[in-house]
Amino acid sequence: MSAAKRKVYGAAFKGKVGLEAIRGLKTINEIAQEHGVHPAQVGQWKKAILEQVGTLFEGKRGPQPIYAHSDPEHLYSEIGRLKVELDWLKKSPECDGRDSADVDRTESVDLYSTAVSPGWSGPSHGLRGAATRKAVGRGG
Repeated sequence: MSAAKRKVYGAAFKGKVGLEAIRGLKTINEIAQEHGVHPAQVGQWKKAILEQVGTLFEGKRGPQPIYAHSDPEHLYSEIGRLKVELDWLKKSPECDGRDSADVDRTESVDLYSTAVSPGWSGPSHGLRGAATRKAVGRGG
């Protein structure tokens, strides 16, 4: 004896049957018999449509999510730009021939502007500000 295969219904079919149930022109049992599905499935699809109808038009306008600009292409371009900047800084005359311990590293680094691109509006949690790095001197 072979096991019966489970039927898989597509989203368009579920939507069509669920909308027909929402219209209320026929009973759930009539709709289920017409489409060859169980009445409980028709009720579940109808319930799912009614629960998600409020989110149907949310994405059109309004605030963008915080990580809207975190697509891979944008991030790879940012990495490339930072690598070029680092290479340029390594070749600059201020750092030629000096040991890293001899360089005064008391500088203010704006973490907000170095972490994000110029067009990004920033995080909503307010972690803006500057951090100060100081190098630890070696004994001598």
